[in-house]
Amino acid sequence: MFNLWFGIIFMLLHFTLFLLSYRFFGRIGIYAWIGMATVLANIQVVKTIDLHAFGLVIAITLGNTMYGTIYLASDLLNEKYGEKSAKKAVWFGFFTLIASTIIMQMALLFNPHPSEFPLQVQGAMETLFGLMPRIALASLCAYFVSQFLDVRIYSTLKRLCPAPNQLWIRNNGSTAASQLVDTLIFCTIAFAGAEGYDRKLWLSIFLSTYVIKFIVSICSTPFLYAARSFSFKEESL
Repeated sequence: MFNLWFGIIFMLLHFTLFLLSYRFFGRIGIYAWIGMATVLANIQVVKTIDLHAFGLVIAITLGNTMYGTIYLASDLLNEKYGEKSAKKAVWFGFFTLIASTIIMQMALLFNPHPSEFPLQVQGAMETLFGLMPRIALASLCAYFVSQFLDVRIYSTLKRLCPAPNQLWIRNNGSTAASQLVDTLIFCTIAFAGAEGYDRKLWLSIFLSTYVIKFIVSICSTPFLYAARSFSFKEESL
């Protein structure tokens, strides 16, 4: 049960920090958050945990909450600043992930100092970032397709359901569809056929990941309403 309750706290902390980033830094804070979230989500996803809920033991990967805040960020940009700003944020996150992957792969190629501690650090970095190319490829493909799909669906729903009190429809409708596509692409590239991931574990991760992402999307809605109420003297971006 620890993972379940701690996971709830973990999720609320993400949303709170996102709000603070926007409150303190305005639109720049959203872009900065997207850059950070794309990197951290792809580091966290390497870790798989068991979640005990309703008598079931579900295998999930970390990173779902952090990744979910990227959808929150792009939806907020679309809501307040328009589709062009949301697409710009998607490209920004895409570049951040590519750049961080290239830099960390080059960092691993340096020969460490032959003493014990630097060798331990090298081993830890190889364990963490050695999987990153496949994870990054999966994330890049999933991110590129799903984020632009999210922006497009959100813009469509914004025209169909433009009322301020219909924000929850725009947010959850666009995210539910785009994250289904995202999860399918990511899990297929990242885990299908990988060592230690049989078909049963893959299916468990796919289903649990999408369910968790959908729950995260629903839970993020009040924070999106709160963020929409913030006002700034906006600089041009």
